[in-house]
Amino acid sequence: MEQVSQINGVTGAKKAAESAAMPGWITFLLAASCGLIVANLYYAQTLVGPIAAATHLSSGAAGLIVTLTQIGYVIGLLFVVPLSDIIENRRLTVISLLVVVAALVAATLAPNAGLFLGASLFIGLGSVAAQILVPYASFLAAEEHRGRVVGNVMSGLLLGIMFARPLASFVSGLWGWHAIYAISAVIIALLTLLLSRVLPQRQPVPAMNYGGLIRSLGTLLMNTPVLRRRAIYQASLFGTFSLFWTTVSLRLADTYHLSQQGIALFALAGVAGAVASPIAGRLADKGRTRPLTGLAFLLAGGAFLIAYLFRSDSAVTLGLLVAAAILLDMGVSGNLVLGQRAIYSLGNEARGRLNGLFMAIFFIGGAIGSSVGGWAYAYGGWELTSLIGIAVPALAFVYYLTEKKQA
Repeated sequence: MEQVSQINGVTGAKKAAESAAMPGWITFLLAASCGLIVANLYYAQTLVGPIAAATHLSSGAAGLIVTLTQIGYVIGLLFVVPLSDIIENRRLTVISLLVVVAALVAATLAPNAGLFLGASLFIGLGSVAAQILVPYASFLAAEEHRGRVVGNVMSGLLLGIMFARPLASFVSGLWGWHAIYAISAVIIALLTLLLSRVLPQRQPVPAMNYGGLIRSLGTLLMNTPVLRRRAIYQASLFGTFSLFWTTVSLRLADTYHLSQQGIALFALAGVAGAVASPIAGRLADKGRTRPLTGLAFLLAGGAFLIAYLFRSDSAVTLGLLVAAAILLDMGVSGNLVLGQRAIYSLGNEARGRLNGLFMAIFFIGGAIGSSVGGWAYAYGGWELTSLIGIAVPALAFVYYLTEKKQA
């Protein structure tokens, strides 16, 4: 443990990873931290209805509640995460989490839509701390175990995403939607204190200043075809994911007349999809990335096909909608691990920037999906929403077929 705590820079991290397995307690701490942090991006997804009503947002504009959080996240991915290539990672993580705590307090106390949406933007901005910790974990892992370690940490992150929705609905049903933001503010404050005390330092050796770092993003994107392809894949899938979860709570309330507790139970079923994350990581270590990518698109498209074909208000169709949610979450979570493992294998020196670009591009897809979902449901109902959900992964699958086998 002492050896790991003295890791400094890329060389130290690599040597530690090669000489000893990554300590289990660090893997667990990073996984739990990522889950708790990233959950803040998703609390609003099943609370769109009550938040919009309380803040007097129209149904067409309700998607902004989720979209602005994701836009803040994209900004952070492009302009904060790259700093992990030049700034000590633990300190950068702590500063980002302090921003999250302040924004959560503001969201709790926000009296109107403008202030709440502004707080949402900063919740997303600070929550990029999770994407500082994920590549940090890959620095500590040996090459032959990187897929497994990233998969395990991503399991925590994805469980945070998937538990966020049912937890938010459950807490909202008991104490109102403000409560989940207040509770999260306390949890993230305590987590910030813990990480500042126990995480090993990782001081990168800067190869350029911040301006050069940001300018290099365009060069990296243009010169890294694997990054572009994996980012487009995940943007497509995450767009359908956000489309689904931004609108399904409205569908459950309108068609099946579910309470917030009922919506919470529905969202809880989606947690089963997180099982795909560690499995995908292990199979990726065995060279199965390409066929699993194709499967991810089929799962996502199939999920929305089920949602489109079975649209009555019966208990059977509700059960099929649960199955669709699980299939969709499996496709998205599995493909995310495949993509991150692929870009983390490109090299150490630019890993923070590569991860920031990858996450930013696919979160742009998520922001578009949330915005389009609010519009589609308001003006075309569940039928239009489902058709868009089928079309996007279908188009992405066509693009996937152009990938060379050796890519």
